[in-house]
Amino acid sequence: MLQRKVPTQFLGKLRVLPKLPAPLEGLEDLANNLWWSWNPSARALFREICPETWRRTEGNPVRFMETVSQKVLEEASKSKPILKMYDTVMKQYQGYLGDKKTWFDVTHGGKTGTQIAYFSAEFGLHESLPIYSGGLGVLAGDHCKSASDLGLPFVGVGLLYREGYFIQDIDHDGQQRAIYKALDWRDLPVKPALDSKNEQIYVTVDLPGRVLTAKVWRVQVGRNPLYLLDTDIDKNTAEDRQLTFRLYGGGHEMRIQQEILLGIGGVRALRALGVEPSIFHMNEGHSVFLGLERLREYMHNDNLAFRDAVEMVRSSTLFTTHTPVPAGNDAFPPALMEKYFRPFWESLGISRAQFLALGLDTQQDGSQLYSLTVLALNLVAMANGVSELHGHVSRAMWQHIWPDVPARENLIQHITNGVHTRTWLSIDIQELFDKYFEKNWRERLSDPKLWEQVDKIPDEDLWNAISKLRADLMDFVHKRVTSQHARFGESPDRLREWSEIMDKDTLTIGFARRFATYKRATLIFRDRERLARILNNPERPIQLIFAGKAHPADVPGQALIRQIQEMSREPEFQGKIIFLENYDMNIGRRLTSGVDVWLNNPRRPYEASGTSGMKVPLNGGLNCSILDGWWPEAFRDNHLVGWALGEERFYDNPDQQDEADAESIYATFEHQIAKLFYKRDNKGIPREWVNRVRESMKEVAAMFSTHRMVQDYTNMYYVPAGQRHGLLVANRYERARQNAKWKEEIRTNWPSIRIHAFLENNGAPVHTVRVREKMELVAEVDLGPIDPDDVQVEIYMASLAETGEDEFPRAGSIPMHPEGKNDKGRYVFRGNLLEGDSGEYGYTVRVVPKHPDLIHPNELGLISWANSHQH
Repeated sequence: MLQRKVPTQFLGKLRVLPKLPAPLEGLEDLANNLWWSWNPSARALFREICPETWRRTEGNPVRFMETVSQKVLEEASKSKPILKMYDTVMKQYQGYLGDKKTWFDVTHGGKTGTQIAYFSAEFGLHESLPIYSGGLGVLAGDHCKSASDLGLPFVGVGLLYREGYFIQDIDHDGQQRAIYKALDWRDLPVKPALDSKNEQIYVTVDLPGRVLTAKVWRVQVGRNPLYLLDTDIDKNTAEDRQLTFRLYGGGHEMRIQQEILLGIGGVRALRALGVEPSIFHMNEGHSVFLGLERLREYMHNDNLAFRDAVEMVRSSTLFTTHTPVPAGNDAFPPALMEKYFRPFWESLGISRAQFLALGLDTQQDGSQLYSLTVLALNLVAMANGVSELHGHVSRAMWQHIWPDVPARENLIQHITNGVHTRTWLSIDIQELFDKYFEKNWRERLSDPKLWEQVDKIPDEDLWNAISKLRADLMDFVHKRVTSQHARFGESPDRLREWSEIMDKDTLTIGFARRFATYKRATLIFRDRERLARILNNPERPIQLIFAGKAHPADVPGQALIRQIQEMSREPEFQGKIIFLENYDMNIGRRLTSGVDVWLNNPRRPYEASGTSGMKVPLNGGLNCSILDGWWPEAFRDNHLVGWALGEERFYDNPDQQDEADAESIYATFEHQIAKLFYKRDNKGIPREWVNRVRESMKEVAAMFSTHRMVQDYTNMYYVPAGQRHGLLVANRYERARQNAKWKEEIRTNWPSIRIHAFLENNGAPVHTVRVREKMELVAEVDLGPIDPDDVQVEIYMASLAETGEDEFPRAGSIPMHPEGKNDKGRYVFRGNLLEGDSGEYGYTVRVVPKHPDLIHPNELGLISWANSHQH
């Protein structure tokens, strides 16, 4: 018999894609819009067409559409139930895209000048597009989704990482291994970005000795596009092609090159696309070089002077800072900045000193670094932290940028983060809401009154849903852990043991986040014997699930993971403690919907926000957290929403803080959480627990959503910036030039101000008055060449009895009224000292700039204070 020869080398590859039958022709468009990621009906449609292919492609509609068989599609196109589902989903999808009555249309319909460009180094939209590492990226993804839902004119800008963030592999010894795997764009909802001539868009940026070229890709997120830059193209050197391989990879050189690409290249991509934003929103400092590119544009293209260009950039740029941890703020040696930016400042005709002054930050040892956060704060008049406490911490942290301004009054404000509700709300809870809520509940997610309808859900139904979610989580845990240990080569009997760990009826506590040391993942192990007694209580057992990645360069963070893995193997903890490897959005959804309690114990005040805990109440879970990040805002008005650990204070001694907080964890677990969870009535329902679940949903769901958050950004920053942008660019930037000139003159002449203040009766240094009595203060002010209409003279009063995180936590200003000049040539101002409560107060007089176009009253950082020796 003749044997056929099989070719050892093929001439090429042929990729055969299924052809959509006419009745299902909209599926391709649906698959390439991440709208499906927060609409369960869309995902259910793909699953219904072929459950096996959906499972094999891990819920990725693009891969599904490329691998599903033609026969299956033909059969689906003739199935009445599938066609009915298809029609329903496509009506929802098309209705969503065509809706002309979105929140933005209704609330700000006349503000057509608003166009937001949102820059971020990472975007967490779905686990199938792994260009995120953790909370910063997931927040950015949720921000984009809510911007779409609310109808904002919005584009995102980021980088397309060929290998994404690393895949986490935990070996038998508990050691984290970082595995990188190249992504195939054909399997992702990513398409080339095209210009008005339907041609692929490329942008270039200058690097030392070479030009870097980037291809621009487009990801559709509901109504809005996200543009991603990619350097892995033939025009670039092998080294430059790797710039967008990995998220947060490499050292300073790679980081600064990535950030130049994101900031400068991102602006150039928008220009090539014809997008003209009225406000640029920088999500953390990674994209701050966009401000430098815009300076260059204004100076070269519009012939603005440096000061005028700075005025335009500052008036239309928003900076959101996300970390109170110094190491989380990128900073480079001045020599490195000179290497990359000397041609930049020379082309603008500004000096090295002028350029470096924008970002230099003096360190504790006296050395100087070029801080991207300082650069950002010098190029914006709008900045915010991501929780109330974080706003306070950030104001104090960066107070040295505006040394004359009290920390509580500088321009850093706060908008507390949120989560995109429909992304993180489990299908089981959505079905419960469909049954008991009003029909339009999905359109009212940021309305607190909507969530009062949770009271309509019977205890039994709510508890059954919670119990099912916990059981589903246990099934997921069993599969993941068994697969993990099968990789270690363990015996079938041992694998059967792993497949039976964790119990679906046991109180389950989750801890999942980035494994930075300040998050104290292993704090709960401080007293091992006590923890073992608590977890193994025969009447009130508890089980713990951990997950999270440590940065590949973070050796201490990796040691924490290894410690948890080692503890999970100890006899007293086996089956009670589990570490799930490769934490991503998929595991995040499973955990935040399936655990009973979410544990969060960072070292206060280093948790800026902590959005993972906001997802848990949506699905019937409760929070147990240090009073850090977002939690003080949720907990202070309703203690039924969960439990607070430790005290609302700062510690000078970290070990003392760890000891106190660990004790609080043990006591709360043992004496409050476990007792309440296992307190059941004759029907097996923990009524008091279910009541807390309801209170948590009502208090947290609406307030801590990205719908509320994006509405805050829109009302506070986006729309006002759009209106201001139109005024400043009119008449060839006339108003911008006037404002810049005024600010320069104010800065130049400010040192000439002298304040001479005294009480009218000129009595002793300490004066006594009764509550609501007035005492007049007179100030004589030498303004030099400054016009009195350009300043506000104020009495500044502060309580001297209070101490806290601010030097003067209770302080305020009282405007003084001008009376013209006196015979000394000084301007006279009068005002009354008036305090509404008893106590001891300090008072002084100050002068601040005043102008109708100031975005923040202290944006110039100029305050002149009266000296106590002046009379």
